[in-house]
Amino acid sequence: MFDRALLHARQRRALAQGPVTFLLDRVAEDMSDRLAAVMREFHAPADLWTPGEGLAALRTRLPAIARIAPDAAAAETLPFAPESLDLVVSALALQFVNDLPGVLAQIRRALKPDGLLLAAMIGGDSLTELRQAFAAAEAECEGGVSPRVAPFADLRDIGALLQRAGFALPVTDVDRVVVRYGNAFALMQDLRRMGAANVLIERRRTPTRRATLLRMADIYTERFADADGRIRATFDIIWLSGWAPHASQQQPLKPGSAKASLAEAVKKAGET
Repeated sequence: MFDRALLHARQRRALAQGPVTFLLDRVAEDMSDRLAAVMREFHAPADLWTPGEGLAALRTRLPAIARIAPDAAAAETLPFAPESLDLVVSALALQFVNDLPGVLAQIRRALKPDGLLLAAMIGGDSLTELRQAFAAAEAECEGGVSPRVAPFADLRDIGALLQRAGFALPVTDVDRVVVRYGNAFALMQDLRRMGAANVLIERRRTPTRRATLLRMADIYTERFADADGRIRATFDIIWLSGWAPHASQQQPLKPGSAKASLAEAVKKAGET
């Protein structure tokens, strides 16, 4: 689905030109807070594919953290030995993975028992406004629609994938960020400087017509502008965490092991 070699090149270009990092900065701050709530020291942590220096602030808390940067070969095979890590973190990278179930399974194998995965990725309804505006403009001006915005996993998908990969105590939640811009072109410029422009393999390879771009911007403003004329752009940051299984972790009760009847409890509550 994704041309990861192109993604790598665009991320390097964005870093050289001066990246736009407000989403990454938000994630880094939140990740630091979430790790501070985990009452544990980590001695073998790794940062997986976070773009640029996005999680540099974690080095104070995790001086031994190993950074695994994206490479030009676009490989999704992780360089981790089994049970070699006690923490894997990743910020705004997993949304560009072609085989997310496979990568999660590799992370799970790399974690020591009771090791933690904590990651944030773009998902849900992110950039739904841009997707709708481009689709309407292309249908109107060109009589067809081409892939412009990548499909994103939703919260339930990610939770199911964590369970499928064998993580214990999986948790997911979403942080919705709505950013306002003067126009759609300012949003698209920020996406380029995030290294997050269209890298779909099935993307259109010819330049977009000027008339289509102008109509897209008009439709965006018509549908998604506030009273002051500024447009909205939605980013859903999906947080996911899970632990490598360990005997010390809380276990679900076996079916039929309950000592009290739910029906009886409801009946008593009604009488009260």
